Amino acid sequence: MTAAAGQPDIDASDSPLKVFLIFLRLGLTSFGGPVAHLGFFRAEFVGRRRWLSEEHYADIVALSQFLPGPASSKVGIMIGVMRAGIPGALAAWLGFTSPSALALIAFGYGVSAVGDLADASWLHGLKIVAVAVVAQAVWNMAKTLCPDRERLAIAAAATVLALSVPSTLGQVGAIVAGGLIGRFFLPGEAIAFTPLPVRISRAWSVGAIVLFFALLFGLPLVVSSTGSHALAVFDAFYRSGSLVFGGGHVVLPLLQAATVQPGWVGNDAFLAGYGAAQAVPGPLFTFAAYLGAVMSQPPNGWAGGLLCLAGIFLPSFFLAIGPLPFWSWFRQHPAMRSVLKGVNAAVVGLLLAALYTPVWTSAIHAPADFAIAAVALLLLVSWKAPPWLVVILGAAGAFAVTLRL
Repeated sequence: MTAAAGQPDIDASDSPLKVFLIFLRLGLTSFGGPVAHLGFFRAEFVGRRRWLSEEHYADIVALSQFLPGPASSKVGIMIGVMRAGIPGALAAWLGFTSPSALALIAFGYGVSAVGDLADASWLHGLKIVAVAVVAQAVWNMAKTLCPDRERLAIAAAATVLALSVPSTLGQVGAIVAGGLIGRFFLPGEAIAFTPLPVRISRAWSVGAIVLFFALLFGLPLVVSSTGSHALAVFDAFYRSGSLVFGGGHVVLPLLQAATVQPGWVGNDAFLAGYGAAQAVPGPLFTFAAYLGAVMSQPPNGWAGGLLCLAGIFLPSFFLAIGPLPFWSWFRQHPAMRSVLKGVNAAVVGLLLAALYTPVWTSAIHAPADFAIAAVALLLLVSWKAPPWLVVILGAAGAFAVTLRL
């Protein structure tokens, strides 16, 4: 069906191949993190192609923010499923994710070839850049998600809990506590909505929700009964993708707890890869592919990268497809908005804890390190420099300091 002049073409459909090619171009060019990605998506699908109305696009973004996982990836999956069904969801994800995932797996091979990272000055520069990137994320998220003293208090409490209990238990506990505090102490409000043009049955949606929880609670039981290391890795990344609210940089503490603490990935390699992840387009969650590639024991390399990538993104599929037909019900309940306010404030606290450890404590060892981080933060915040350029300059700065020493 052809849309009338000036009206979005929301009733038409396209082939999964077309969806893939469109998202592949976006995956190759979308720098700047999830907020920038959402801007690229809006320009492409609301402005240029008119696949969605402004209202429907805002509805999709609101749903993605309400659920855990990478916001821009969930929006892409929803657009794909609305345009070409379940195959369209897979096509959208593959197109948007594959460029950065392949680049980070290749970078992982390079890091593994270097061996001892302690003397790799340019890799230390990537760790320093990570300080600036996370600091910028904390500041921007705090301004948006903690606009009042109540939510600032939740963020501070989450920071204390995460530093006092430095494990997944402490991080998940902070998220749950934030949601409970928000439910009872923060006001919620209903948002006006227009039903989304969803073309999947409720059977598919219910099945996706059931599979999400079945894997979330079932995988640890299977791992404990089988002792499979590959399943343990998949479970760790699936759990990280299931429990992180806010997406993007907020996944850092969960992945650090999941990979560095058990000794699967060295802390230097972890932070070097996190810095490199800022230089590639597409979703930051593809950092998981790098971690899988550099793991100290099999599955690692390409197999480990693809396993970790599948684990961290699979919850996004379930959570993007499952709630779509039921979103109108959620949005009518102010209690859901209250819970989300508390959860979002808690994730700001988690990110602040991650800024201190492992990011700051592992990267800032001398005044020169602090100076490079300060300049990188200035470039990101005041000069609006692209992250990939800041990454290159940070690596070059650390290398230059080493030469002078």
